[in-house]
Formats: sequence, structure tokens, C-alpha cells
Amino acid sequence: MASLEHKRDKQEPFYVSHGAKRQTSAEIVKEAQRSLRILSTQRPFTPRDELRQLFGDTSVRTRDGRPPSSFSLHARNFETSDSRPSSGTRLSPLEHKPRLPLSLDEGCNEGGTTVPKPPVDRLDKTGSGGTRSRRLRTRSLTRLPPMTQHSKVLQTEDCHKPPKLSKQRSTEHLQHFDPMGARIEAFPETQETPMKHSGIPRTSRADPHMKETKTEVYGHEDLTGSHATDESAFWNSEVLPVLQEFETVTPGGSVSEKTVQHMCDACTALHDVLAEKGMLGRRFKKRTSILRALFRLIDLGSDQLNLTLAKLILALSISGNNLLNICKLIFKISRSPSNDVLFQNNSIIDSLLLLLQCEDVYSSGETLLYSMGSLKLLSGNCALSRMLLAKDFIRVLLQLAQRLIQSTGPNAPSDTDHIVAGSGQHVIAGHILVQLTAALRNMADLSESRSDFLFNGVFSTLCTVMDHHQDDPDICLNVARIFSKLSSYAGCCYALAEMPCCYRLFLDLLSKHSRKQDLVVRLLFTLGNLAARSNEARENMYKEEGAVDILLGLFQSYKPAAVAPKSLQDIWGPQHENEDLLVKLIRVLANLSIHPTIGIALASNALCVQLLLEVMEVRSVEESTELIVNASATINNLSYYQEESSVVRAQHTHISQLLVRLLLSSNMDAVLEATRVFGNLSQIKDVRLFIIKNKVHQFVVTLLDSKNPDVCFSACGVLMNLSVDSENRAMLRKEGAIHKLIDCLRDFGPQDWQLAGLVCQTLWNCIEDGEAQYMLELLEILCLYSDQKCLRWPSSDDVKEYLESCWELDFLPVAQKLKKRIQSHVTLLEPISEAS
Repeated sequence: MASLEHKRDKQEPFYVSHGAKRQTSAEIVKEAQRSLRILSTQRPFTPRDELRQLFGDTSVRTRDGRPPSSFSLHARNFETSDSRPSSGTRLSPLEHKPRLPLSLDEGCNEGGTTVPKPPVDRLDKTGSGGTRSRRLRTRSLTRLPPMTQHSKVLQTEDCHKPPKLSKQRSTEHLQHFDPMGARIEAFPETQETPMKHSGIPRTSRADPHMKETKTEVYGHEDLTGSHATDESAFWNSEVLPVLQEFETVTPGGSVSEKTVQHMCDACTALHDVLAEKGMLGRRFKKRTSILRALFRLIDLGSDQLNLTLAKLILALSISGNNLLNICKLIFKISRSPSNDVLFQNNSIIDSLLLLLQCEDVYSSGETLLYSMGSLKLLSGNCALSRMLLAKDFIRVLLQLAQRLIQSTGPNAPSDTDHIVAGSGQHVIAGHILVQLTAALRNMADLSESRSDFLFNGVFSTLCTVMDHHQDDPDICLNVARIFSKLSSYAGCCYALAEMPCCYRLFLDLLSKHSRKQDLVVRLLFTLGNLAARSNEARENMYKEEGAVDILLGLFQSYKPAAVAPKSLQDIWGPQHENEDLLVKLIRVLANLSIHPTIGIALASNALCVQLLLEVMEVRSVEESTELIVNASATINNLSYYQEESSVVRAQHTHISQLLVRLLLSSNMDAVLEATRVFGNLSQIKDVRLFIIKNKVHQFVVTLLDSKNPDVCFSACGVLMNLSVDSENRAMLRKEGAIHKLIDCLRDFGPQDWQLAGLVCQTLWNCIEDGEAQYMLELLEILCLYSDQKCLRWPSSDDVKEYLESCWELDFLPVAQKLKKRIQSHVTLLEPISEAS
């Protein structure tokens, strides 16, 4: 009875070809999750901009139409009076009677004499029609007048005398915005008169209450109160000595490092004392005098000093052209990598971040541009990028991006006092967004930044930015670089995959910018990452209208020409610029084909299969290893599907010929992919005949000696299908297949139970009745591996649970069946052995 049962079991191989009830080899490989492969590839390389510019050399912006990265700045570029509105409109001067200055730093010439009074008939015309208005032009800064004893006497005497003004006085009050984050009180705005150094406080006779009201004209205030006395004392004791220190240095010549350091320490001390007294911003009445002295020091040309000056000048809440020039100065300093250490030791970064949050995107677009440009350059430094991350840099950039979107989107205001929302605003917003997205690209390099990208809604905002600026390749390229970096990590990739709009957006950009290779290759890399993660991502991508057509259209545009290899250099270029793009594109197709519906559709798409085969025909493994490996891996995925409509199975002969070339190469990755494809196609009778006829089986048996479990697994799949035909078994045994299979079982069993199960299935097909060779050795191994108590399991509970599951499901059922067959065969041979 046992003999009859054994005979019945042997009548059929463990795996049979089409139409059988038992599983096919491809189905077993699928269960082992090794037939359909998810492809990975290297992220496209992004070189650093060594020149540190606003716009790199690859920018599509013309040099004439973009703000410059190089310029010169001097003290004469700054306006000593910073109280005018940012619009630049000058107000008419007020009629008044000038008096000698009360401030110690003004009104004296270098010789120590007082400024003479102007003729009365020119300035005091209160009864004959008012004053004659004059406009002042911005003049170059001059040396601060030295303080003399005479000026001290004047101030002491005049501070108790209420000055007289004409009857006419402007009562217009302007509310100024503090770019450092606070709005300051309203103050009367007036235009300077020809007596530029006059700092006389004024009181209007028309308003009897004005004597009790704090009035400010260019930083000066009524000094009759006790507060004025305290401020005057503070000026004389704390501020004026520092300004006199500044006066000792003459711009234009070279200065020593010791002098620069002394000036920096003086600036820092001045900043600290003003902050302690609460006189930063526009609160100090002699702010203009301080700014004049600080602007003058810029001509010393020291980056260290200029950065210290910029910190103090920004703290004094400058605006308009001065603010723009200071931001340009900071940008100029940030262009040199050797200055990065200066920013590490200076809190100027905090000031720039506040500017990004407070400045108006309509009226201060260029200021924001250079501020953002500086931070972009600094974020390329690893230490500074970590400092920026600690200061919530990503959130600040996100908020600025949202404001820029609002300023240029369909809901933007139709007009403003500063600039009409439209093409002009869209252009400057685009320039700023280039810097912003480049800074985010640098921040994406930090592993610790990923949580900020995940929880600040960055992906949604970046998709909106890319959508609104689809015609701007620079912005799209920067955003694509961010996505290509972050999508390489599981958490970020899943977050991006959950945004349905990204698939349509990426496909539209691939179609719109199909010839911009650096953009296309990064979009394809990101799509390949998304398709590698889940079936849901594959479905979302595939269901977009025209998705496959866009991908195959790109394939046709960049496919290699079918010419002799020596001519390929002229077509592809020395660096094979198209090759990396094709690698990423083919990877997208391979990862999409893992989904059953998509895989069947692609396997039935004649153009898709034709393009893949053309790559394998034209290119060699030695020339383009990754390209050929990816193309053959995609063919492998498509060959898994057995539908009658499959173009891959219909062209099995041509594909088999191409695979032989890969098997004969010295590249093991190519050999592995070719063996996998043969594992699927060898279910076809004609393919098995091709393998035997061309002696491919000899090479496959040799692969069993490999120490790579994946190679052994793929070789077992081919041998299992070949052994379905009884005429092939003797040939396999002659090549030593059984001995090599037993060695694989012994070597890989405890580490890879899926491979061990596949080896047992192959042995089932290869062993013929009546063979006693190797039976006892095989039986001993099967008995050992079938006893769970005799096996050594890893200490990790998770790993142990996984291996026990594979042992129970993939190995044990097959091993028990093979062990039972061998035991019955050995029992039948024992009486024969005793009789002999």
C-alpha cells in the first residue's frame, strides 16, 4: 500500500505548468515576495553653488531681468535722515526760527565755533505769505563735529529757554511700523530745513496743550521736562563718548584688526546700553545722530565690523532705502564662506528672521529678497543650518511662503499704495520664492528637520507654490529637489503620498517641462519613491488621466538611439545625461507594475514593452549597468502576469535571447535579474526548450554555488520549472543539481526558510525513484530542520516570530512531504539491500 502511495505521488511533479491545480513556480515566488521587485536607485546629485549667488548658473532667469548678486555699498548710499515715510515722499519744510542746537553732537564746526544765525529777512517771514519751501538732496556723510566746551555751555543755557516758533505748524502725525516687530507711537513728521544740524525743539502757539505733549522731529524731543534732562545726561555720559570713539577712525585707509575689534566692542556696548535704557527702535530722540555715525563706519570695509554695525542699525528700526541697503550689505557679507563664523557669533540672524515675519511683501519686496538670500546662503553651512532649525526657521519660511502666495494668488488685492498686484508683484514674489525654496532644500539635508517638515504643513504649501509658479522652472526645480530628498524617507514619503493633488501636479510639470532634464529626473525620482511604498499610491498615480502616456512619451523622447556603441558618445554625450533620467523613469514603471491591475495593463502595452527591449538591445551592461538592470527588472515584473494579452509572454523568444547576453556578463546584478525573468518565462514549454538547447541550464546549476541567497532562490525557480519535463531531470542530475541543492538547504535553511522550502520543492521534482545517492544525507537534514526544539532561534522576539512563521508556513509542509517520500523510498530499498 505504501508502495502504491509512493508511486502515485511520484507520477506528478511538485510543480506543473499551465492548467494544473497545483501552484506554479511564479505563484510560489510571489508568496515568497521575491518575484515582483520594488526598485531603488540613488537620489539625483545636486552640486553646491560655490559662487554663493541669488540665482545659480543653471537659473533660467536672464541676468538683465533679475536683481544682482554683486554690488558695492558705501556710506554715501545711506540717508542720514531715516524718518521719512517708506514711500519716499518729501514733506514741505515748516516755517520756523532756527536757534543754536541743543544737542552736543550738532551745530558746531570743526574749528569749535558756533553756527552763525541766518539772516532774519530770509527765515522769519511770518507776516508775508509763509516760507519758501526747499527740498534737500541726500548728501555724503561728513565727519562728526567735535564736542567743544562752548557747545556745552550753549546746551546748558538753552535747555531752560522755551523756543519760539512761527504760528504755522503741521499737525500731521504718521504711525510708523517698526520692522523689528513692534509699532511705535505716532509722531509729527516734518521735512528738514536748510539748517540741517538744527535740533531745536518746537512748540506750537496754536495749541496751548502742545507743551505737555511729547513731540518728536527726526528723533528730537522737547527737552524742558525732567525726562529730557535724564535723556540729556544719558546722552552725555553713555552715548556721546562712544560716538567720539567712532570719530577717531578715518574711513578710506586700511585699519588694523585691533582697531576693528575695538570698534566692534564699542558698537556692542552701545547696543547694550541703548537696550538697557529701552531706547532701541525709534524711541531715542538723537537716533539720527547715532545712525549718521554708524553709516560712516561702513566705509572702513571690514566684514566683521559691518555685520556688527548692521545688527545695531537694524535694532534702531531703519526703513525704506536704508533698510534695503543694510540687507544688501548683510547679503554681501554672507556670500563669503569664510564669514560664516561671523554669523555664528552674531545674533544678526535673529534680526533677519524678524524682518521676514514683519516686513510687508508689497512695499518691501527687494528687502525681503536680500534677507532671504542671506539666509539661503547661510543655511548651506551645516552648523548654521542647525542654528536656524533651533530658531524655528522652517515655520518662518512657511509663513512667508503663504504670504507670498496670497500676494500673487487669485485672491490678492487688486491695488495697494505701494505696488499693483500683478505681473510686477508676481515677479518679485517669484525671486523671493527661489531663495526660500532653496533654503528649505538645504534644511532638508538635516535628519533632525524631518519632524518640522511633517508637522508644519510644508508639503501642502510647497505643492501650492509649485502649482502657482508652474511656469517658473527655478522654483519648480527647488521644490522638486526638496521632495526628492524627503521622499527617500518613509514618514515623509507617506505624508506626500497622502496628498492626491501631487500626482496631477507632477505629471503636468513633466509634460510642461519635458526638456528640462534636472527637473524631470527629480520628479521621476519622487514618483518612483511614492510608487515603491503602497498600492494606494500606485493607484492614485495610475488613475490620473494620461499618466502612462506622459511617462511613455518621455521614454520615447529620451530613449537611446539604435546605433553602434562607438557612436553613442556623440548622441548621449560624455556623461550620458539622458541615462539617469531613463533609470528613474523605468523605475517608476517597475514599481507601478507591482499593482496587479497596473501590471497587467503595462504587460499588455506594446509600446511599453518595445521601449524596454530597445534599451536592452542598444545598451550593454558594461556601459550602462543600472539602466540595463532596471530594464530587465521591469521585464521580470511584467513577465509575472500570465494573461493571454501579455506582450512579454508573446515575445518570449526575443526576450530569452536578450537574457542570455546578461547571463554571460560579469555583473552579478544583471545575472540575477536575467535568472529571475527565466524563472517566470520557463513556465512556457518553448522557453524550457530554448534553455536546454542553449545549455543555459548548466549556468543556472552553477549559480547554486553562489553564497547569495537571492541568486540561489532565482536559480531554484528555473530548475524547478525545467524538472517538470521528465526528459530534463537526467540532464540536471548529470550537472550535479541534487548535490548542490542539498548544500543550499544545509547552508541557508536556518537563516532563510523561504529559500529552504523552495529547495525542497525543487528536490521533489529532480529526485527519481530508485535513486539512493544522497538520500540518507537529505533525510538527516530534513529530520533536523523539522524539529522546532532542535533549532536555534534569535533572541529578538520580533525576528523570532517572523522566522517561526516562515518556518511553519513555507518550509515545514513541503519538508514533511519530502521526508515522508524519502522514508518510504528507503524502506523499499532495505529488503533489496539485505537480500544482496
